[in-house]
Amino acid sequence: MQAAVGRPTPQDQQVALESLPVLNLAIAQKRTQGVSIQIRDGSRQASMVSVVIPEKALHLLAMILSSMAQGKAVSLVPADSELSTQQAADLLHVSRPHLVKLLEAGSIPFKKVGTHRRILVEDVLQYQDRQKGVRNEQLQFLTGQAQDLNLGYE
Repeated sequence: MQAAVGRPTPQDQQVALESLPVLNLAIAQKRTQGVSIQIRDGSRQASMVSVVIPEKALHLLAMILSSMAQGKAVSLVPADSELSTQQAADLLHVSRPHLVKLLEAGSIPFKKVGTHRRILVEDVLQYQDRQKGVRNEQLQFLTGQAQDLNLGYE
């Protein structure tokens, strides 16, 4: 299952922006059970339906609304989904040949289906997090060096 939502319209952005604070308030209230939300259409004679969702789904909904309020497109992909090398490269913002080198070097696990490589979304996201940590460490090192050498950075 994969869900992709195109760029939100200005009206969608406004609705997301207005509903986000209420959703964040609901998240702030700690619960052990699911959360009941009410869904209604925007018409004058609104029909309303209540549904109970897991609290984690409420957090996910808040992330989606936050992105929509900023005018960003949203995609949902289950963590156990498999990606092609091109899809994984697009997700990491690198070229496909560079991704293949990372796969062959063992930086990201993959499996072969015939002649095609398949990578789990979860593995790509873990690699992305590791790289973010490495970048932060290197930036801290460079910042420390600049301060030690009095290069004008405070």
